[in-house]
Amino acid sequence: MPSVILGLDIGGANLKAATSDGRAASVPFALWKQPENLPLALSELIARFPDADELAVTMTGELCDCFETKREGVRRIVSATEHAGVGRRIRYWGTDGGFHPATSAIEKQPLIAAANWHALATFVGRQFAPSGFAILIDVGSTTTDLIPLIDGQPKTIGLTDESRMRTGELVYTGIRRTPATTFLGFDAAAEFFATVHDAHLVVGNVEEDESDMDTADGRPATRRYAHGRLSRMLGGDPEQTPVSATEALAELIVGRQRKVLSDKIAAIIARFEPARAIAIVSGSGEFLAFTLASDSRFQDRIQSIVSVMGQIGPECSEAAPAYAVARLAAERLP
Repeated sequence: MPSVILGLDIGGANLKAATSDGRAASVPFALWKQPENLPLALSELIARFPDADELAVTMTGELCDCFETKREGVRRIVSATEHAGVGRRIRYWGTDGGFHPATSAIEKQPLIAAANWHALATFVGRQFAPSGFAILIDVGSTTTDLIPLIDGQPKTIGLTDESRMRTGELVYTGIRRTPATTFLGFDAAAEFFATVHDAHLVVGNVEEDESDMDTADGRPATRRYAHGRLSRMLGGDPEQTPVSATEALAELIVGRQRKVLSDKIAAIIARFEPARAIAIVSGSGEFLAFTLASDSRFQDRIQSIVSVMGQIGPECSEAAPAYAVARLAAERLP
C-alpha cells in the first residue's frame, strides 16, 4: 500500500497541511507568542490526517523574533515536528531542491530556513510552465514572492530571505499584515492603527468577516471598523472623519502597494527579457497577483496567466506550499 504523505508549512502566523491527494487544512497559530506550544499544535494538525504515515516539511517560522537566531528557529521547529510526527518518516525541503532528514536539516540550516517559496516554485514550475520563461507571483498575508522560472526551475539570484529582499524577489508586503503606514510615510500617523487589509476591505477587494478579530485594534474585519482604523491614520476617529476621506486613503494605499510590486515584477522580467512569459499567480492575495499580471505595462511580455487556485482548488491553494512539498515528496519516493 503506497504511503500517504502529509505536507506541512510551518509559518509564524499559520500552520498549513495538505496531502498529495488534495486534502488540506490551515489553522492560525501565533508562533512568535507561544513557541513552546508548537509541538502540541502540530500534533493536533497532523491528527486531522490519521492515514498520513510520512511528513514532508517546509517552514518560514524560524524568522520569528521569539528565536534569538534563525538557526535556533530551525532547530526548535525541527524538534517540534519530530516530536509531533514521531513514528513517521519526516523530511525537510531545502533550497538546494532536495529533501533532508532532521539531522541534516539542522546542520544545513541556511538551506532549510524559509524554503517554502522554493518548494512552491519548483512544484508550479514543473506543473504549469515546464518550458520557457515564467514568473510566479505569490502574494501572501505578509510577503510577496516574485520567482523567475526557466524550463520549470526557479532561477532566483538569492536563496535566503536576506538576499532575496536585496534582489526584489522577496517583497515584504502582503494583503493582510502590512502596516498601512508602510505606504504613507509622514503623510499619516506612523503608528500601527491599520493594515493594508483594511484598505483592501474598504475598496472591496476582500470580503468582510465579522468573526475575524486579527486586526490592528482587535475589532472585526468589516468595512465599518476598517473605516475607524483608517480614520486614526489621519488623526481622526470614525465619527469625525468622513467615509470619503478613508475611502480616498484606502485607494492611495492600495495604489501604492500595486506600484511597488509592479515595479519589482518589471525589474525581474527585464532581467531575462523573455519574448513570451507565463505568469503563475497564487497566495491568499491571488486577486492582487492577477491584477498585477494583467496590468497593461506587461501586455507585451505576459502572454498568459495561470491561477494556482483554479488549478488545485481553494483549500489546497490556501495551503499551497504544504501541498507542493507533499507532491514533491510523492514524486521522489524511492
